[in-house]
Amino acid sequence: MTQQRRATVQRDTLETQVNVTLNLDGTGQGRFKIGVPFLEHMLDQIARHGLIDLDIQANGDLHIDAHHTVEDVGITLGQAFTKALSDKKGIRRYGHAYVPLDEALSRVVVDCSGRPCLEYHVEFPRDRIGDFDVELFREFFQGFVNHAQIGLHIDNLRGRNAHHVIETIFKAFGRALRMAVEFDARMQDMMPSTKGSL
Repeated sequence: MTQQRRATVQRDTLETQVNVTLNLDGTGQGRFKIGVPFLEHMLDQIARHGLIDLDIQANGDLHIDAHHTVEDVGITLGQAFTKALSDKKGIRRYGHAYVPLDEALSRVVVDCSGRPCLEYHVEFPRDRIGDFDVELFREFFQGFVNHAQIGLHIDNLRGRNAHHVIETIFKAFGRALRMAVEFDARMQDMMPSTKGSL
């Protein structure tokens, strides 16, 4: 497979301006200028563990709060993912990962199905990590799922430290995406579905 699985997507609204450049066959390089440091730290986990090159620039209404910026980054990243993945021929389609960090353990399962579905089962031991509202992580993943058109199951199995909990989720998400979009040599140019399309 020699196709270039890259995409650039720009999203402009009255609330945010987001630009995402993505390479699914990258080396894990990340460059982020979003204005939400903890989200940038988590996006770097996707890049490094997914071996996806990510460049995300955003300018949002952070003077109100981070909600619009976090959600719109998820939406735009999902749009770029769909564009880069193209017709999905020859990919594994499914991916999964368990990732621990000290006492925390999370499982993420991905299906590049063409159907958006998020099952998000995470209970944080506190409401904020620094000044970041942990409720916004669901908004990020919902935005991504809706526009990437994937099935995504996220389960935090255990954890006492909120930072550890979310870091295991983002690392597992990156690794599950990496597995799902990898080419399977035995599939060649076949579509990984009995329907013949995804």
